[in-house]
Amino acid sequence: MGVALKDSSGAVSEDRLWQRHADMARLGATPKGGVNRQALSAEDAAARNLLMEWARARGFPIFTDAIGNLFVRRDGTDAKAPPVMSGSHMDSQPTGGRFDGMYGVLAALEALEALEDAGIRTRRPVIAVAWTNEEGSRFQPGAMGSAVFAGTYKLDDMLAVKDWQGVALKDALQETLKAAPAPMREGDPGFDVGFYVEAHIEQGPRLENAAKTIGVVTAIQGSRRYIVEIGGEEAHAGTTPRAARKDAFAAATRIAAAMYEATTDADDTLRFTIGRVEVSPGSPNTVPGAVTFTIDMRHPEDGVLQAHEKKLHDIVARKARPCSARIERVTNVAPTGFDPRVIDLVRAKAQALKLSHMDMPSGAGHDAMHIAKLCPAGMIFVPCERGISHNEIENAAPSDLAAGARVLVGVLQELANR
Repeated sequence: MGVALKDSSGAVSEDRLWQRHADMARLGATPKGGVNRQALSAEDAAARNLLMEWARARGFPIFTDAIGNLFVRRDGTDAKAPPVMSGSHMDSQPTGGRFDGMYGVLAALEALEALEDAGIRTRRPVIAVAWTNEEGSRFQPGAMGSAVFAGTYKLDDMLAVKDWQGVALKDALQETLKAAPAPMREGDPGFDVGFYVEAHIEQGPRLENAAKTIGVVTAIQGSRRYIVEIGGEEAHAGTTPRAARKDAFAAATRIAAAMYEATTDADDTLRFTIGRVEVSPGSPNTVPGAVTFTIDMRHPEDGVLQAHEKKLHDIVARKARPCSARIERVTNVAPTGFDPRVIDLVRAKAQALKLSHMDMPSGAGHDAMHIAKLCPAGMIFVPCERGISHNEIENAAPSDLAAGARVLVGVLQELANR
C-alpha cells in the first residue's frame, strides 16, 4: 500500500497522468493531433478497454450499467455508505481534443491510485466514472449517460435515439459492450451517491488570461438545443426561375441570419451557435428541397433563454415562406448551481496546496449538472491553451493537469471520510 501520508495529494503522479493522456490520444487520433472518438464507436470501445486494463492492474472492481456508463470502484471501510464519485466522459467531437472529458476520467482514476499509493483508507467508497455520450455529436441529446443515471431522461427513450446515419443507440451500445465487456449492474441506471466532483479543462480563456491554475466552479449556465427542419421543393437549377422556386437553403439562410441578429446582446453573454447543416439532395444542379440545422443556445438565466426561444419560433414562422419550416427543442438544461460545501472545499484545497485560483461559472455543460440533482456536487477547472477546445489543437500543460488532480484527490479524500 505504500507509506501512509496525511494527505493523498502528494501521491499524484504528473508523469503517470500525462502518459495516460498520451495513450488515450492514440485511440481515434487525427492527423492534426486531436481525436475523433465519438460515443459508442470502435474508438470509444478501445478507450473503455484501456481504462479497464489500468483499473484491473490495481485491483479495482469495474462495472457498467444499462446506458453504458463505466464505473471503477475503490472500496471504503463502510460498504453501505453512499460513494463519492468523480469522472467525466471519453467520447469526443468529430474533430475533438485530447483533454476534453478525458482529463476528468483520468484525473478520477489518478485519484483512486493516489489514495492507494498513499495508503489512505476512506469510510465511503470512491468511484471513478466514464459517462456515456456527453458530447451529443453522434447521438442527441448530450450528457446522456449522466442524465439517465440521474433520472432526467428515460432509459428506453434514449436507447431508441438514432444517429445521423440512422443507427439506433441501443444497437451501437450493444456492439460497444460486446467489444468492451464489463460486469453489468442489475436494474435501471442510478444509485445513491454521497458527493460528486468533476475535474475538467476550462474550455475557455479566463484562467489563462488571469494566470490562475485552478477554477473553483460555482455554477453551469443553462442550455437549450433545437433542430430546425425546412421543406422546399427540388427543381432544376438551370431551368427554374428564382421566383418560382421553393428553395429550402435560401429559406434557411434567411432564418439563420435573422436568428443571429435576434440573439446578439450588448454584453455578449448569450451564446448562439448553428453547428450542423444538412442540405438535400446535395446535388450541384438541383435546387435544395430540404434543409436541417441545429441550434445550441446558452445563458446563465433561464428566463432569458425562454424569451429568446420565443424569438426563434417567431423567426421560423415569418422567414420560411414560400417553404414550410418547423423548430423543435430537443434539450432544455436549466442553469445549475453547485453546493456551497463542495465549492468551499475545492477553494480550501487549492489554498492549502498554494495554487492560484478563482471562482467562476462554467459556460459549457457537463455531466455534473445532472448529478448535482442527486447529491452535493462541484467542479474543478484547469487552464487550456488559449482557451481552445472542441478543436484538434486543444492543449493543456502537464503541471496544470496534475495540479487539478491534486486538488481533486484532496477533496475526494475529505468527502469520503464525512
